[in-house]
Amino acid sequence: MQLALATLRPAAAQAEAWDAKTGSLEWTCWETAEHLTDDLFFYGMQIATPGLPAGTYVPLEMHRQRPEGPVNILQAGREPGPSGLLTVLEACGAMHVSLTRATHPSARAHHASGASDPAGFAAMGIVETLLHTYDIAAGLGMEFTAPDDLCALVLDRLFPHVECGEEPWPTLLWATGRGELPGRERLEKWRWHGGGA
Repeated sequence: MQLALATLRPAAAQAEAWDAKTGSLEWTCWETAEHLTDDLFFYGMQIATPGLPAGTYVPLEMHRQRPEGPVNILQAGREPGPSGLLTVLEACGAMHVSLTRATHPSARAHHASGASDPAGFAAMGIVETLLHTYDIAAGLGMEFTAPDDLCALVLDRLFPHVECGEEPWPTLLWATGRGELPGRERLEKWRWHGGGA
């Protein structure tokens, strides 16, 4: 999370830039940051309540701000601008980390990609953070590269079906439809495996 915040904070003063589309999504930079915030909040809530009936989510109401935007539970207040949005992101990131650490490792909670344990939900939060920081940075005209060691860990956990080459970051981008790798077709559809291998 600190890497994401350090990457995005320099653009916080450019409020209008956050209404630009992200690199590969139909969402704006603002909407993508809200989506990331929402994911971290939602994943934390989900793993913190492993006693839910199998196959169910925490019953939170979700809606779109505009027809093409993401379906979210949370929206950040617009008045504080991008710096306020990044504060919400930081808070939800900290909550997500705390809940995944505090939940017993044997706990399992529902996710569309497979029932997962706290480590799986932590990995999902990391993937969302890395990829959406990349998306937002591209929309803001900035560069972002994720650490290969972190990428290798989440590839191993969530993408056991993907052969990881010597460069984990480009492999993660490819595995999520955001990049190309020599000798591999670009992915139009992709999915991680929340339950692991």
